[in-house]
Amino acid sequence: MPREVVVPIEPARREDLERWLSGLRGSAVTIRVASRGDKKQLMDRASDNARQAMQRSKMSRISDMGARTTAMNDVAKALGLEQAPLRIECYDISNTVGGAFQVASMVVFEDAIAKKSEYRRFAIRGADGQGALDDLSALYETLTRRFRHGNIAGDTGESMDNEQREARISRTCENTDPGNVPIRQNTDRRHFAYKPNLVVVDGGRPQVMAAARALEDCGVDDVAVCGLAKRLEEVWVPDDDYPIILKRQSEGMYLLQRVRDESHRFAITYHRRTRRKGALRSVLDDIPGIGESYQKRLLNHFGSVRAMREASVEDFEQVKGIGRAKAESIYHALHAQDQDRERSENIPKDGTK
Repeated sequence: MPREVVVPIEPARREDLERWLSGLRGSAVTIRVASRGDKKQLMDRASDNARQAMQRSKMSRISDMGARTTAMNDVAKALGLEQAPLRIECYDISNTVGGAFQVASMVVFEDAIAKKSEYRRFAIRGADGQGALDDLSALYETLTRRFRHGNIAGDTGESMDNEQREARISRTCENTDPGNVPIRQNTDRRHFAYKPNLVVVDGGRPQVMAAARALEDCGVDDVAVCGLAKRLEEVWVPDDDYPIILKRQSEGMYLLQRVRDESHRFAITYHRRTRRKGALRSVLDDIPGIGESYQKRLLNHFGSVRAMREASVEDFEQVKGIGRAKAESIYHALHAQDQDRERSENIPKDGTK
């Protein structure tokens, strides 16, 4: 036991920890937070080494076919599936307070490997087209839209290469009335029609029940559903009052966590971009002569509304197509909004001046 322990952040009950560690060592042990100097550099290096080690561990497990097979078999056994889930789709909802800019993500894993070319994003519409749904309604909408998109009859969701997929589509078209052949608006979306063996949702029993109801309403009865709750990493299935407990260090739990975390990352990335665009348009919509194309240029150039508020007229002139007059209009409009907001914040709550 060293006499000094360096940590990145202040631990809870620091003095109690120091006394306990001192008892183990037999002499005084001090806990220090690395905030600057050599200790901060050492802490940063240790953190980088830990991240790299974790990444190497992840990659070794991903590249190990035996580990992937074990993971899929673990999941199948835990959920009572007849076969390993070769294709898994995971869904996550991301939204701001109040449901603004609400988006959902769908990530796909085939043979326990992320299939990024088949990821999908959904902008939540809501019953009135305005979005702002609760998470359960948003999840129901997402799964309903996905499974009503055009499932190909006879598909079992198994992992296939492109030639096998095209052969399946050709056979389906040959044996189907031309008027009932699924329409694919974009050839890049052709895999969207293939059902998974397993749907995973980010959440517990309420989310799982919403997902199961969506599949039932779509007439899908051959796709398993489970949810992974973050707090205790419990696995939930429909119509079960108690969670399934997978060993935390098992390959099956690792696979479900990786699928869930990837879906969350994908949803957050899209959500941030959507929110940023929405915030930009809300402050620029009322400026004459600044349409959608100019808004996109401004977003690409400055990156955020905050950066635009801090920009000068000359900075705005650096954006392609924006001359002096437009630059001044944008500058004055943004600063007028700032002044309006400051005045509203300074008005007393009782309405007196």
